[in-house]
Amino acid sequence: MIALSTLDYVLIFSFFAITLIVGFWVSKKSGKSSSEYFLSGRTMPWWLLGVSMVATTFSTDTPNLVTDFVRSDGVAGNWSWWAFLVSGLLTVFVYAKLWRKSDVGTDIEFYALRYGGKPARFLRGFRAVYLGVIFNIFAMAAVTLAAIKIGQIMLGLSPLAIVGLAGVVTAIFSTVGGFKGVVYTDFILFITAFVGGIGAAWYCVNLPEVGGITEMLQHENVQAKMNILPDFSDTNSLILLLIIPLAVQWWSAWYPGAEPGGGGYIAQRMLAAKDENHAIGATLFFNILHYALRPWPWILVALASLVVFPDIASIHEAFPQVAESKLGNDLAYSAMLTKLPSGLLGLVLASLIAAYMSTISTHLNWGSSYIVNDFYKQYVEKDASEKKLVNVGRISTVLLMAVSALFALALTNATQIFDIIIMFGAGTGLIFLLRWFWWRINAWSEISAMFSSGIISILFNFTGVGIWLFGGTDDVTGATLEGLMPSYLLYPFIVLITSIVWITVTFMTPPESKKTLFSFYRKIQPGGPGWEKTIKDAEAENEQIIVKSEKWNVPAGIKATILGLFMIYGALFATGYWIYGKYTPAIILTIIVIISAFMLKRFWSKIKAVVF
Repeated sequence: MIALSTLDYVLIFSFFAITLIVGFWVSKKSGKSSSEYFLSGRTMPWWLLGVSMVATTFSTDTPNLVTDFVRSDGVAGNWSWWAFLVSGLLTVFVYAKLWRKSDVGTDIEFYALRYGGKPARFLRGFRAVYLGVIFNIFAMAAVTLAAIKIGQIMLGLSPLAIVGLAGVVTAIFSTVGGFKGVVYTDFILFITAFVGGIGAAWYCVNLPEVGGITEMLQHENVQAKMNILPDFSDTNSLILLLIIPLAVQWWSAWYPGAEPGGGGYIAQRMLAAKDENHAIGATLFFNILHYALRPWPWILVALASLVVFPDIASIHEAFPQVAESKLGNDLAYSAMLTKLPSGLLGLVLASLIAAYMSTISTHLNWGSSYIVNDFYKQYVEKDASEKKLVNVGRISTVLLMAVSALFALALTNATQIFDIIIMFGAGTGLIFLLRWFWWRINAWSEISAMFSSGIISILFNFTGVGIWLFGGTDDVTGATLEGLMPSYLLYPFIVLITSIVWITVTFMTPPESKKTLFSFYRKIQPGGPGWEKTIKDAEAENEQIIVKSEKWNVPAGIKATILGLFMIYGALFATGYWIYGKYTPAIILTIIVIISAFMLKRFWSKIKAVVF
């Protein structure tokens, strides 16, 4: 436990006051209708939405998770989430425009537009509960777990006290302000969190026991973890850390904030944009900030922690009050923050509170939007007044907060929940990419993928079948058990089985009705060879579904995605090499970033996709 100064308390409580004032300030307008409460009347500009997206993905557990990756597998361990940039840029250059065209209230409402009949109705309601409640609680629990660890180490508070305090404040703020309150305060929260992260990195690297950036990078514990790419001579590491994330994970997994084709709270912000161009601009701005700007302050703290706390035992020795069930490599980030001086400590604590509030408030508003728009309004009270819908949204916000807080008390580390979410979404992502561009996908495709992915994940992760096939750890002795196949094939195997199931079901079940397909095409204008049959059917029946002739944008979107990958990955890696003092690759990568950014600007302006 560390003692906070008066200055620290002033900074923390001033931050709380500002965010709560903003929440109450916008509460009157936010409560006018469900559209205002969940989408702010679809009037938001690209830059504010982009900052809101990145503030939400900067949660309290994010630096802990990055620290866990670095300490366990080196900097290269971050490819587990860096790979999602591919799906993120496809969302920018292909799907953002389509989402804004759909004009739906939530991404779950998309099912009513794309599919028809009882299967679509069931899918919409079940998915609202499955994502808005179950998955949402998982994600919020991981964030709350990080708050517990930070509070235990830095303030000496019990898990129950931390959950109660953090949960009550955030629930009040989220309940009264609605989406507009979330987005407005996200701007303040992001600036606070980012400045705090940089301040923490600078101070931790220059601690006397670390010795500055040069000495730190020469330390034997750090040198073993510095590589941005995994060791190519280690086949298992290469496949697990790089090949699977880049070849399989980015398109096959559903993960909050990185859904293939966009979805969740990213879709919510695209739907709240002023128009299609603002939706595209917001998602591009988000991906630049998220991948190119933010990771290195956390990575530097993680590397410095390897000098100060070389293993978990050293963390436990320094902080004996922490429960053994909460010990893990992710705890090292919080442990390093105890070294900060007065003033900077208050700023960093405020930044972590900011990260917590921005993420939780978004998940609460997003989850309750599903409950209200896609469950309550569809199945409980179709003719509910706007005032009642807002009240239901506020009640569901409080309940989601309470349940996720209780679940957080049972978790151990940040990677644990990351792996659970990734596994439960394995194999479903391809549908989210293709359903816009292939007429044959139907509601049963998504239903079968969702259930098969969940069942197979449970079978392989929580029964002896997974250990028999892929090996694992004996719960009693702790011994490593060999399986019939390498452990790194577990995730691709789940993806393969799930894909076989949903593709088979797709061809075994009837397609959506022509009326549904005609209506969807007329509104979205997706184009491409996957809709040729629908277009021919419409022509045969004298149905006009092509509103205006325009070039299919997917090929251009893929080219822009490739340029974007060079630009953002280049910026990410160039930053690392500048920090490492490896100037030749840093200069080469910086030149690549400049060239790709220039080409992307010229290329994208030619097809007139973004107007700022």
